[in-house]
Amino acid sequence: MPERDITPLSAGYACAVDAVDEAAWYKALSTFDDANIYQTWAYGAVLHGERSTRRLVLRRHGDIAALAQVRVVRVPLLPAGVAYVRWGPVSRRGSDGDIDAFRQAIRALRNEFACRRGLVVRLLPMLFADSAAAHAQVLTEEGFQPHHGSSNDQTLVMDLRPPLDGLRAGMKTHWKRELRAAEKTCLEVEEGTDDALFAAMVGIHRELVARKRFVEGNDINAFRRVQARLPGPLKMNVMLCRSGGAVMAGMVFSVMGRTGVYLFGATSNQGMRSRGSYLLQWSAVQRMRADGVVWYDLNGINPRTNPGTYKFKSDLAGANGREVQFLGRYDARVRGLSGPGLDFAEAVRAGFGSALRAMRRASPLRP
Repeated sequence: MPERDITPLSAGYACAVDAVDEAAWYKALSTFDDANIYQTWAYGAVLHGERSTRRLVLRRHGDIAALAQVRVVRVPLLPAGVAYVRWGPVSRRGSDGDIDAFRQAIRALRNEFACRRGLVVRLLPMLFADSAAAHAQVLTEEGFQPHHGSSNDQTLVMDLRPPLDGLRAGMKTHWKRELRAAEKTCLEVEEGTDDALFAAMVGIHRELVARKRFVEGNDINAFRRVQARLPGPLKMNVMLCRSGGAVMAGMVFSVMGRTGVYLFGATSNQGMRSRGSYLLQWSAVQRMRADGVVWYDLNGINPRTNPGTYKFKSDLAGANGREVQFLGRYDARVRGLSGPGLDFAEAVRAGFGSALRAMRRASPLRP
């Protein structure tokens, strides 16, 4: 690889790939405000496998300044591949973040995976378009180009800094009315991180999938395996709503750094009229705020294709929420297939993957 393709890191910075163990990764990850479930060692190991997962550590004068967990996918029969970084690199500490650490991290990713390994580096950073103009400029300056072929995902972020009565007052009228009705029932909320709770959540999620006949965006069974491997402080929170011992509704959310992320929610067939989902969301908001969480990411909205879920989330956040669009996908490539060629190869590969997932869904779900 010609030396001109590699941009040296600034003075004081150094990077290494696969140079720390799992415990050290978690210790470092816990120090970042933008830490998230997709950058945990457990997520990479369970969802993608150790052979396909690489972990880059950026240091500044010896101290860890950024992390990036990378999924490496080779295109069969072609000299091409992609290094995916989802919700990374992780580099923010403090409310204003560290733009230089971000710059050096994406430079290191390009040097290592595009220049040295000949892969396309594909970033999906945990950044929102309305507040990341500086990051977008840095990405362009460092050789990453935005992908204009698809619309960027949207989500709804709820500000948890107001007092609880302010959060409740900010909800839409319908949401407050449903919550009051739920609070007058005999519903009980159970919370924890153990596998028994997760297993119960999987059970009612199975009912939801069968009832609504939708294709899952995430495999809840895989997240259950991730949960088993995560260290205690980083485990996902599971909340169940029961009545007479029967599970009416459940939810799973992850809290890392300054943000809580809603991952799964389900209502059992028996709990369809229980309003348990309202009680659970309010209980989760109370829990996160008590633990010092600043933002609650309700994890995806689409008013056009899923208006019911959009209204539920929007009415919960109310005056304390803002609809945002992710900064989107950025690619860096030095050699190999052109953008359209690689996109076609990926589409073929994704087609085979979708077929395999459909076959697995047709078989009985695992407990």
